[in-house]
Amino acid sequence: MRAAIYTSYGPPEVLVVKDVELPYIKDDDRVLISVHSAPMNALDYLYRKGYLPARLDNGLKKPKNFILGIDVAGTIEAVGKNVQRFKVGEHVFGSCFGSHSEYVISRENFLSHKPKNVTFEEAAAIPCAGQTALQALRDVAQG
Repeated sequence: MRAAIYTSYGPPEVLVVKDVELPYIKDDDRVLISVHSAPMNALDYLYRKGYLPARLDNGLKKPKNFILGIDVAGTIEAVGKNVQRFKVGEHVFGSCFGSHSEYVISRENFLSHKPKNVTFEEAAAIPCAGQTALQALRDVAQG
């Protein structure tokens, strides 16, 4: 499988596309997704750049998790034995780590079914941006 990886912190040039191992389902509440779209967002930038609080989570000197991406839209390829909401072949969007790759593993409860009238690109843009907007309205503006 191909993935955009980084093995050191720094500018965009630290990202390279390489072949990596295909992920597999280890936990019964997870699904394997064939990635159709995975946007770059502020969290990806902070992790790649090596922003200090991100380093506390991802390694002080070099990244532990070398594939960026927290938002995804794609097709379910396999499901864990406890997964109830999704079946192979369904289109989904949501959150997971490592979505800047051809395949990614996500928890069932971090995903939603993709509406038919929304593109994969539009759906992939919703999770982080939508959560940020919700927090701004609910927590800051108290709307």
